[in-house]
Amino acid sequence: MKRISAAVITAAAAFALAQPTTALAAGPAAWTAPSCARVTGDGSVTFTRDDGAHLTPTSVPLKPTSYTFGLVALDTPNTLLATHNSELQRSTDAGCTWTRIANLDAGLTHLTAATGGRAFAWEQNGGYLARVDGKKVTPLTAPTTAIMGLGTDRSRPGHLRLAGNDGVLYDSTDAGASWQRVGTPAFEAGTGVYTVAFDPADLDHAVAGGMVRGGAVTTDGGATWTASTGLTGPGSPANLFNAVVSPASSSVVYALGIDLAQATPGSPAEGRHLYRSSDGGRSFTKVVDDSAETKLTNGTLLAPSPVDPDVFYFEYGTYFQGYGTDLFRLDAATGKVTKTHNAYDGISAIAFNPAQPKVMYLGLEEVRVD
Repeated sequence: MKRISAAVITAAAAFALAQPTTALAAGPAAWTAPSCARVTGDGSVTFTRDDGAHLTPTSVPLKPTSYTFGLVALDTPNTLLATHNSELQRSTDAGCTWTRIANLDAGLTHLTAATGGRAFAWEQNGGYLARVDGKKVTPLTAPTTAIMGLGTDRSRPGHLRLAGNDGVLYDSTDAGASWQRVGTPAFEAGTGVYTVAFDPADLDHAVAGGMVRGGAVTTDGGATWTASTGLTGPGSPANLFNAVVSPASSSVVYALGIDLAQATPGSPAEGRHLYRSSDGGRSFTKVVDDSAETKLTNGTLLAPSPVDPDVFYFEYGTYFQGYGTDLFRLDAATGKVTKTHNAYDGISAIAFNPAQPKVMYLGLEEVRVD
């Protein structure tokens, strides 16, 4: 009887851990647009209603040196989380007011939203991992020393998946308390992995970016991987630095990379391109080239629209000579790229209001030291 009781208690505890500590939200319809004319906080987050043409002013200027790499809208109405350097911040009024709720044990931390008002904080190419429930931050033990991507399951609370720096995937069904390795590496041994992007609608679908090997896609949770085509000419190498699956369509993937056959100094774009796939990452076509008008870097931020798979945002920002930041909008249906400009040194993260996606939240950078 003692053994049965212990098993029951253990199972119950595991089930409780896997469940969010807050009730499920009423859904995107419960969200509203921000009603303020000024964002109150430390200046690390603002929002725009017109693709960056006008940014809502903040109550105080952002102090250097500041990075806001994590920014997500939760399914709890009007609630967002952001990571400003090593601080975790929260807004409960659709982005009008921000308060610090915790210090994290890592800087430059990303956020991935989960169901039930939950989120996971994780360090790109590092081992820091934590679960955020309301104001509570629970440190977790990552199954790898270098996390290259993390995705959550919309249909199963407590289920998430992350990728290591060899492209191997790890699965958790108890909200990150324990992990099981699944599948095989995305690339052959010795290949450096830059990123693994999970489909927000299907954790079994992921796109990996690698050094020289380009891209690879899985639709069976990492059991098998298929090399992506179109990043370069036949037989030529490519680096795929970043990728993101459109929340509006699992078939559409945007990616940033270098066609190494073109990467010679002085050549057009020096091989650097933005790519688009309409078959889930199996094949890509170039949609934007690096140029004086559309500047790309190896770390360009990628942000697809949550409602239109043809609309995609990216940015270029620098403190050098006080340049500021360009926020670009690509309409893949027409090939048209438009641009707005602001005085910040960069945009590190973008999130969208679930009820009114035209409202974009921007995680800001300030790196000037003069």
